[in-house]
Amino acid sequence: MRKEDYAIILEYLPYGYPLEGKMMPLAQAMGEFNLTLLELVPRSGVSLEIGERVYIGEGKRDKIYYILGRLNREKLTEPAKNQLSGFISKIIKSREKEFVDFFNKSEAINKRVHQIELLPGFGKKHMKEILKAREEKLFESFEDMKKRISNLPDPEKAIEKRIIKELIECERYKLFAKG
Repeated sequence: MRKEDYAIILEYLPYGYPLEGKMMPLAQAMGEFNLTLLELVPRSGVSLEIGERVYIGEGKRDKIYYILGRLNREKLTEPAKNQLSGFISKIIKSREKEFVDFFNKSEAINKRVHQIELLPGFGKKHMKEILKAREEKLFESFEDMKKRISNLPDPEKAIEKRIIKELIECERYKLFAKG
């Protein structure tokens, strides 16, 4: 799995978690590539902004001292959860081709469930229509999908909801969020 180079700050806790008593500044963030929840420790004297994109890759990091580790979903604060939707939406828009490819390449998980059916609002009927349409010609964009398949739920919104579900709930199958 490719390592993250950048993360988006979801929440900055200058005094750490109130109930842990460590008083160490922490940031809750989401990795930009793997969509992994992370706990970051900022450098001394650095203040982070919600929505800020910070470098967490190899070598010298200007704002982040170190990555504490993956952020346990139970520790994700409400303000951080509220930020997720907007940031995930931006990532989906910026990497549209990659997410459209999900519809072009998705496959059955087992005899009863297909990956497409795991998206909120997509059932067997939509899945069959998508498979039929992609046999004729692969999808080029979300707009192309909406044009070719009538009554299709918004694929961008469905992917966004699925990613949020994978990050904050315990999902058996991970389609987009790694780890």
